[in-house]
Amino acid sequence: MDKRFFIALLLTALVVAITPVLFPGPAPTPVPASARRTPAPGAVASAPSAAPATAVATNAPAAAVSTPGPPAAGPLVVPGAAAETTTVGTSHARYSFSSLGAVPVAARMLDYRSLSRGERRAQPVELTRAGEPLLRYRIVVGADTVALDRVQFMLAAVDSLSTPKVLRYEAGVGTGRVALTYTVVPDSYTVRVRGEVSGLGDRTFALIDLPPGLRSEEADTLEDQRHLAYAYKPQSADAKSISFAKLEPGEQRLESRPLTWVVAKSKYFLVGLLTDSGDTPFAELTVVGGARTSKVASHARATVVESLANGTFSFTMYAGPQEWRRLHALGRDFENANPYGGFLQGVVQPFATIVMRVLLWMHERLSLSYGWVLVIFGVAVRILLWPLNQKAMRSSLQMQRLQPQLQEIQKRHQNDPQKLQSEMMRVYKEHNMSPFSTFAGCLPMLIPMPVLFALFFVFQNTIEFRGVPFLWLPDISVHDPYYILPVVVGISAFVLSWIGMRNTPPNPQTKMMGYIFPPMMTFLFLKFASGLNLYYAVQNLATLPQQWLLSRERAKATKS
Repeated sequence: MDKRFFIALLLTALVVAITPVLFPGPAPTPVPASARRTPAPGAVASAPSAAPATAVATNAPAAAVSTPGPPAAGPLVVPGAAAETTTVGTSHARYSFSSLGAVPVAARMLDYRSLSRGERRAQPVELTRAGEPLLRYRIVVGADTVALDRVQFMLAAVDSLSTPKVLRYEAGVGTGRVALTYTVVPDSYTVRVRGEVSGLGDRTFALIDLPPGLRSEEADTLEDQRHLAYAYKPQSADAKSISFAKLEPGEQRLESRPLTWVVAKSKYFLVGLLTDSGDTPFAELTVVGGARTSKVASHARATVVESLANGTFSFTMYAGPQEWRRLHALGRDFENANPYGGFLQGVVQPFATIVMRVLLWMHERLSLSYGWVLVIFGVAVRILLWPLNQKAMRSSLQMQRLQPQLQEIQKRHQNDPQKLQSEMMRVYKEHNMSPFSTFAGCLPMLIPMPVLFALFFVFQNTIEFRGVPFLWLPDISVHDPYYILPVVVGISAFVLSWIGMRNTPPNPQTKMMGYIFPPMMTFLFLKFASGLNLYYAVQNLATLPQQWLLSRERAKATKS
């Protein structure tokens, strides 16, 4: 019993202790001062028209296509250029587009409210930060790069009656012409983007700059900023992630394999670009670390390269929440835009996906809040493991009965290892056991750990838990503000240890762990999501009856 218990506690502590190492770090950003009109969902609104202007971007020496450089720093608005803003609403989101650069400059999530403590509290979540559009475009023509964010486009077509709704921008660029068409898909967070380039030569590439970060609309701004990252999916490999915190200022990373999608993401929201099915993939991705104004990295830059086929390029932009079902429906493993588990991704990601699907299914079928779903899930896991725990504890009881006999054999044959081994194997065989029975008894105690480990990652980015209250908890996705649940976790762990040590031979190591482990668990769980604390506390409480019954059974076996 003591070996099994000690090994289980050690492994449990190890698993919980290494978890925070898999996560890094970012800082609050200002709220945009610019106000835009907000027409009703489904409407298409355009700012008062200005005289359409055609500007030619000054050609500058281009970086090699294999390592496209970041856009030049500077204001988005060109002096003297009147930019028009057009807003398209759907049932879920509202997207605004600027004629300057023909870029999406705002994305409001109508189904999600800001949880920040500032003036935007309870307003729809806005993804963009001041002066940072969702995308920027550049066209590589031979050795030159044309920066389209300085080009004034004309809104050539607005089809507000069609489904989906379509915006088309056109502009003359040098001796050629560039057109960008946005098709906003209703009842979704997706926008189909198509670019057409003519008259600029044959060997052309489109460079699409992702946002250098996303606005934080969470109660815990620092925690949200720590999740800022770029992620990408190579065609023939698992999804990868580059956290802003892992990039030194100016550090450049190049991913030259063909890519299926790329995203810029915060804790709960993302802006992703997916190649259209059947089209050529993105050629490569360059990520550059941004300057740091605080300990957390809040800015970085990422540019994706797409070859032009017959003068056109196209992709689908997803700018919205990290809703698992929506991301999954887009295919191409887009639900893995949050690669879980770091170097353990191959094991953790599939398991976390299973746990996520079970929780979503329970929430949908039972029509209960996620707080109660976690309570039921924790109890269900323990009920399913009840037979295994029974078998393990009985195996432990048998091992306790064998200990005096095994100790006697060890003492008698301590100078004859071969005889010692044969005698011990004889005793094990007589009682239908083996030397591995001790470790086999540990397994049922460790089976819940993968679920706990998976839930740790699930709570990192599952927007379904965002802002969900339960009992005294204002939000199960953040830590318990009153630290009640971590204390319950510690107390229940102590009671389990105390019951587990009853009617067992005195063991100083086991007793010491019984006193040290509960406070350690309380300390480790203090800042974990309260939903995770809720699950673990329920697990402990659901185990108490079985532990008590097994203790009584152990007492009877000791007396007999």
